[in-house]
Amino acid sequence: MRLILLGPPGAGKGTQAKLLVDRLKIPQVSTGDMLRAAATAGTSLGQQAKQYMDRGALVPDEVINQLVQERVQQPECARGYILDGYPRTAVQAKSLREMLLALGLGVDHVLSLEVPTEELVKRLAGRRTCKDCGAMYHVSFSPSKADGRCDACGGRTYQRDDDREDTVRRRLQVYAEQTAPLIQFYEGLGLLRRVPGTGSVDEIFQRITAALSV
Repeated sequence: MRLILLGPPGAGKGTQAKLLVDRLKIPQVSTGDMLRAAATAGTSLGQQAKQYMDRGALVPDEVINQLVQERVQQPECARGYILDGYPRTAVQAKSLREMLLALGLGVDHVLSLEVPTEELVKRLAGRRTCKDCGAMYHVSFSPSKADGRCDACGGRTYQRDDDREDTVRRRLQVYAEQTAPLIQFYEGLGLLRRVPGTGSVDEIFQRITAALSV
């Protein structure tokens, strides 16, 4: 089964992707992981990608597209895969479709994990990180025993800049603007499966497996 997993920051894509990997016995294909692996391996594409990554610039679509093309043709992807973090735009989605069709492949389902904005803000803005050991907490869901102190090492916990509410809301707005055309594209192809991303991890996973009939 070939899947694309969509969802805003804080929707729980990573958790659900791991559960799907275990259930379906197919790999999770993350563009971030691919970029880092290619850069470390020093391949031609990896060297191109590294030039952009080293200066903090976005890696161009044509490089990402080629990396994905190489990855999905590897033997471990023969039974399928879960694309996570790609495509991000309608332009990438169209390129992916053309590339897969040329390989005689396709996409079976596009899962869209959908969570209300205020719930996402609560999830992301409530995160706290230990300055010393990096342990993660959440003021509502998994708080430290002593307010402002890490259970593991006693270090001070803090809110990272990218977890501040105003930053979180900007990130979610950018995601919504980028993804709206992507949602419409896959909906038009009849591939989109909308799944509510609220509730327990198990409840969400049950909805996903029901949507996929697996």
